[in-house]
Amino acid sequence: MDIEKIKAELDAPETEPAPLGDETTAREMAEAIALFLDHKRGQDIKIIDMEGKTDICDFMVLATGTSSTHVQTLGGEVEYQMSRRAVEPLHAEGRDNRSWMVLDYSHVLVHVFTRETREFYNLDKLYGEI
Repeated sequence: MDIEKIKAELDAPETEPAPLGDETTAREMAEAIALFLDHKRGQDIKIIDMEGKTDICDFMVLATGTSSTHVQTLGGEVEYQMSRRAVEPLHAEGRDNRSWMVLDYSHVLVHVFTRETREFYNLDKLYGEI
């Protein structure tokens, strides 16, 4: 997977993106998701390496939205961009919630929070960042 190519695709949405193939690593997927969040102005985006910390995922991507609407926009953008690349979440939570959203892409978990909710759960401190 080429991160520069994904950046170019985000700037030219009319182009058909290349699917994320089986050869895409969990780290590359997490980096692509961080780009999607940044594209919609997500704040304080972090990628946390979960190896040796849990068996549920390899990487966790955290982002903060400026409002409940922004949280939903960020989560929706990740779903949209991943779907365009032929990857659907195994599970999603919080679509109806206004302070957080979680998307499960098997090896990568995506958490999008409002500032207050992110501070409450404090996953950054709990798991550390890379």
